Order: sequence, then C-alpha cells, then structure tokens
Amino acid sequence: RSLLYRASIDFDKKIGDLDEEEINRVRQILEDEGAVEGDLRKEVSMNIKRHIEMGSYRGLRHRRGLPVRGQRTHTNARTRKGPRRGTIANKKKAASKT
Repeated sequence: RSLLYRASIDFDKKIGDLDEEEINRVRQILEDEGAVEGDLRKEVSMNIKRHIEMGSYRGLRHRRGLPVRGQRTHTNARTRKGPRRGTIANKKKAASKT
C-alpha cells in the first residue's frame, strides 16, 4: 500500500488496469529503494560469505549447514540438515537379511 501511495496509484486498481506511466513509476520506486533480483541474491550471498570468513557463530552454522537463527535441531531441521543418516547397526541388519 505504501508503494502505491508513493506512486499515487488508486489502491482498488487491478494490475491489468495500470497504464505504462503508472507501471514506470512503480518500477522506478522499486529500483531507487534497493536491490532487486540478481543484485539482491549477490548481496545476500556476500553477507553469508562475510559471516563465514569472520568466524562468527552464524558463519559456523552456515558452514555446517545447520539452522542459523536459533531453531532447535534435536528434532526437526531436516531440510537444512539433509536426509537422515541411518545407524551402522541398521545397515548391518538390512545386509544380513538379503
């Protein structure tokens, strides 16, 4: 809403109803405010790399592929930790059954 207000566009107007001038105003505001698309990705990856090089706690968590923002890892965090590793005992049982 604040973006539409600064671009002086009616809130109830649908995107398909915007004319070229209004689209250009929105685009200009977005470009002036900060990074978008590739620039944003580059900025985020540089921030992560900076934390890793500093050796901060966040950098260590990034390096190890663990959650960075204080989430618990005893259970959960499977997306960040990757697929589960089975125990060696389970592998031996599976091998002896076949």
